[in-house]
Amino acid sequence: MNRLFVVKKPAGISSNHYLGRIKRRYGVKKAGFSGTLDPFAKGVLIIAFGNHGRLFRFLAKTPKRYKATLWLGAYSPTLDIEGVESVETVTPIDLETLRTTIASLTGELTYLPPKFSAKRLNGKRAYEFARAGIDVELKTITSTVYDIQLLHYCHPFVTFEATVSEGSYIRSLGEMIADNLGYEGSLSALERLNEGQFVYDDEKEIDIKTALCLPKNRYNGTLETILMGQPLSRELFDIPDNGTYWLDNGDTISIIEIRDDKISYILNKVEAC
Repeated sequence: MNRLFVVKKPAGISSNHYLGRIKRRYGVKKAGFSGTLDPFAKGVLIIAFGNHGRLFRFLAKTPKRYKATLWLGAYSPTLDIEGVESVETVTPIDLETLRTTIASLTGELTYLPPKFSAKRLNGKRAYEFARAGIDVELKTITSTVYDIQLLHYCHPFVTFEATVSEGSYIRSLGEMIADNLGYEGSLSALERLNEGQFVYDDEKEIDIKTALCLPKNRYNGTLETILMGQPLSRELFDIPDNGTYWLDNGDTISIIEIRDDKISYILNKVEAC
């Protein structure tokens, strides 16, 4: 079964374990997901059955939007409630000061990712080193916050919503908000609302023709040439320029790459639904 759809992962379970539940529910063996959510986080998770997992890198998955609640005064090395070690009393904050502090994080930011994150380091995830008590040096990353705003404040809990680029860490955003206010802070809740155009819609199957981040091209030779995986001629494309494109074959699509004198099939005859 080839299928692409969105589920809503609940809090309290890892993305891998939830994928196992989905596989059992639908009775499939081959499945994968894009964009790991930490166990304490909930929300949108893109699932692919069969060979559709090969499409993950071509999907329009950015920007991403999250809703998070920051617990001011709570110190946790994991930057979330899974590892809270101490809680300090925090003086209530003026609402306008809070809004201004949160809004100041809009734009391009450079910061260290959390030690307890899924970022790869020397072939392992950063959280594997952290949980083993091994101190490793993480390199700074740069990501973009397109929009961030205060949703609700019920002292000492601050709920905000952020629209960010690929590779952003919302726990780090929460830490920066708290630090700019002069306090420790950890997330008590985190929800991914969307990944680009992907939102939760009762696990309805997605037509991949509407989900790709690649430009569409057209081959003016015979369809059989594509379906048979035969060599393609640059001059027969509507867009002959170098690049990666998708082709509409009717019930299937193909993804091809044009590079100077070479045209390659990246994926061919992938079912459209």
